[in-house]
Amino acid sequence: MREPSVSRYAAGRLSPIRRVADIRRLRDEQFDVLVVGGGVTGAGAALDAASRGLKVALVEARDLAAGTSSRSSKLIHGGLRYLEQLELHLVHEALTERGLLSTRLAPHLVRPVPILVPLPAGNPAVRVGRRAYYGLGVAAYDVFAGVFGPGRGMPLHRHLTRDGARHLFPSLRADTVSGAIRYYDGQVDDARLVVTLARTAASLGAAVVTSARVTGFIREAREVVGVRVRDLEAPDSPEIEVRARTVVAATGVWSDDMSQMLRDVGVRPGLRVRASKGVHLVVPRSAITGEAGLILRTPTSVLFVIPWGGHWIIGTTDTDWKLDRSHPAASARDIRYLLDQVNMVLDRPLTTDDIEGVYAGLRPLLSGEADSTSKLSREHAVFEPMLGLLLVAGGKYTTYRVMAADVVDKAVRRLGGEIPPSRTDELPLLGADGYAAAWRDRQDTARRHGVTAGVVEHLLERYGTLAVHLLAMIKADPELAVPLTGAPEYLAAEVAYAALAEGALHLDDVLTRRTRISIETTHRGTESAAHAAAVMGDALGWDNAVREREVEHYMARVAAERQSQTMPDDAAADAARVGAPDVRGFAADRGIDLLQVDL
Repeated sequence: MREPSVSRYAAGRLSPIRRVADIRRLRDEQFDVLVVGGGVTGAGAALDAASRGLKVALVEARDLAAGTSSRSSKLIHGGLRYLEQLELHLVHEALTERGLLSTRLAPHLVRPVPILVPLPAGNPAVRVGRRAYYGLGVAAYDVFAGVFGPGRGMPLHRHLTRDGARHLFPSLRADTVSGAIRYYDGQVDDARLVVTLARTAASLGAAVVTSARVTGFIREAREVVGVRVRDLEAPDSPEIEVRARTVVAATGVWSDDMSQMLRDVGVRPGLRVRASKGVHLVVPRSAITGEAGLILRTPTSVLFVIPWGGHWIIGTTDTDWKLDRSHPAASARDIRYLLDQVNMVLDRPLTTDDIEGVYAGLRPLLSGEADSTSKLSREHAVFEPMLGLLLVAGGKYTTYRVMAADVVDKAVRRLGGEIPPSRTDELPLLGADGYAAAWRDRQDTARRHGVTAGVVEHLLERYGTLAVHLLAMIKADPELAVPLTGAPEYLAAEVAYAALAEGALHLDDVLTRRTRISIETTHRGTESAAHAAAVMGDALGWDNAVREREVEHYMARVAAERQSQTMPDDAAADAARVGAPDVRGFAADRGIDLLQVDL
């Protein structure tokens, strides 16, 4: 728990000084709960445990949300398609979480987005049947969310005629639709939510350390009592032994690796995690004319077309992936598939020339060792392969809080003592307190700080009430008010803040996750890299050599991704993508000496 004299914001700063102190804690303290994995489930578990008064640490091999949790469809949703599969409890659970996030826990990060369900054209009987079928499903969606409850957070659905649908979405081909149903779900910047979860856990006393790779477990007899960690920012330093009464592995598509670390004592995982690749395209808002999103049925997946600021996100695919899990690659085949599917309903077909960004992520699906457990693929599971070690896997982004509470509940039963139940359903994340009032007073805030109302709105929608700290930074150093080169939607202050308060250690952390410049610009961030490295270098004390190395690493990564997206299949795309060395030194794990790589 934090000292009473320390503010919640100060206690939640993931600064360079805080990282040094937290590494010292990893060496010196024994924790009640040690979480491995800095995605949404791991950060949620660290917050849940810390909010119960437990001594908590979280370690992540790369950056917060570096894997699946920054590569989603950016939706907080109940899963409309699960209604058809009669997974009613999953829908209700997810919609409950959507309401909590949008009204209480993170209203600054989760907000309503309208989505159209187009009704296909056909003879009158077919049209009536389709409208009744889809209408019943969307009505059930509203009922599960609580039709009039104060925690609902989203408007109710509405039926639209063909003209009404094309008024909201003029780019819809008139000959393909007979109307539509408009409903609402939640939209989120997934990586920012994860960072906010981790910072909120830190504000309650959790040690949070990124670039800290677990290399093995510490065992006493047949019990796990900790892990060995390598600090990837100091590769020549000895490994750290971190002691904990319970280790929670929230490692997503890397879950099987955790069990494999225990293979020498004959531990069997009991369940396996299958990686399913989902690819998304980002195109400019001008490429499609519409004021709402779309949800479309495809032969292999559900396709979303979602407004995203000045852009659209189009995705996703759903294909098995058995290659490099750290950097899943989108192939030309994936891109062509998405374009073909979305162009079936657009009056102006999209081409590869319209694409600003592409990203691929891996969804961890549970698959049991027998057919009887295959139904777990859409749910989550908590498993204890060995005393002292808990694995949590599966599930979906929206229900991270439920997964976190479940695994911490199991840890609490093992720890014993008077430990309170989960209260994260009542705990606003950093930036949420006072958000409604801050939004109401945004014009006054802009006048007081000498900036435009647009700047204040942008900061409020990304940082909530923590925006005042970025405004204070701008007041102290007006150069931070300058937009980033090549990315005018973002301010230099956001780069400095990411380094000083949000745990960003590398240029890629900022351009890919703290901001979304890497997918929102046609240059993929290459034109912003030098400016961002200069700002970040000033904040972190980088010399010229470090700044140049960070830019070179970023440029190599973008070049490798661009090349992979021209490859015909997964194998060729993967080979192209892994050619770029990882800035955190993971290439060395594949037998490549980073010092010998010509960038």
